[in-house]
Amino acid sequence: MLAMLLAALLSFSAWGDEKRAAAPEFSSSDTEGIFFDSVGDALRGERPSLAKLRAKQQPAAVAAASGDSDSPEQSAGGTWDKLITATSLEDEVKRVKLHYDTVVTQPGPFKSGGYQDARLDLMVLSSMFAIISEYGGDVRWKEDAAAARDLLARTAFNCNAGTTQVFNEAQARRNDLQDLVSGTGLRDRKADGTNDWASIADRGPLMEYADQLRESLRQSTASAEDVEAEPGDVRRPAELLAVLGKILVQDGMDESDDQDYVAFSEAMTKAASGVTRGLELKDYDAVRAAVGEVTQSCDACHEQYR
Repeated sequence: MLAMLLAALLSFSAWGDEKRAAAPEFSSSDTEGIFFDSVGDALRGERPSLAKLRAKQQPAAVAAASGDSDSPEQSAGGTWDKLITATSLEDEVKRVKLHYDTVVTQPGPFKSGGYQDARLDLMVLSSMFAIISEYGGDVRWKEDAAAARDLLARTAFNCNAGTTQVFNEAQARRNDLQDLVSGTGLRDRKADGTNDWASIADRGPLMEYADQLRESLRQSTASAEDVEAEPGDVRRPAELLAVLGKILVQDGMDESDDQDYVAFSEAMTKAASGVTRGLELKDYDAVRAAVGEVTQSCDACHEQYR
């Protein structure tokens, strides 16, 4: 034990005598231009603060929460959501589907002119499903919407004659619509990802549809009592006219690059949305005034375009 203690003491003594290199010495001139004298000297302009950072972040957070964006990549769904409710979309699909069922019952009436009614119904329905496919909110048939859009549009464009082949195809679409409405869904859901409006609908039938909606709106707003009794009969055609104004100026539609035509369509959309606002405010005078503006915009457009 004593030997071990002596060995440890000798080792400690040797470690203490070990020579080390002297610490380097620098003068201020040696590091001049390499390091800043203080952190503050490294900052250019006004020194940042937490308060100012929060002030900048707050508007961005508000914009993100509200969904407002001027980006050209903003989804079309945002537009449809602002113009029409899911209820109006669903009700119109069911309403037009019921009428379509009566059009494709027998080959004779279909050949005698029923194919034209079928063409209109199918173009309206394909347009509704095109909107549903891009709708941001919850709405029925969204999973099948793109496929339904393509099926119905293809048959609509084929309905330029009442041949047996076209009648059979139109009946097949009636069965597809029944599957959709009943909740079964479509067997084939293959579809293009985006809406190609040039292959969805023609302007002529949609303008005819606009006239039908305008007449329905006129009748449902004949008196304040009518508006109060059946507000849904006012809201549905008003919202449909609003989206129709947007559809008519989509890329691929006739005259969509004509500034005058675009102005007429936008005026109809604005006036139709005014009907909805008046309805929500329970302001019958505002409703009637907006209905008048819808009529004026449609009449002015019909004078130049058809």
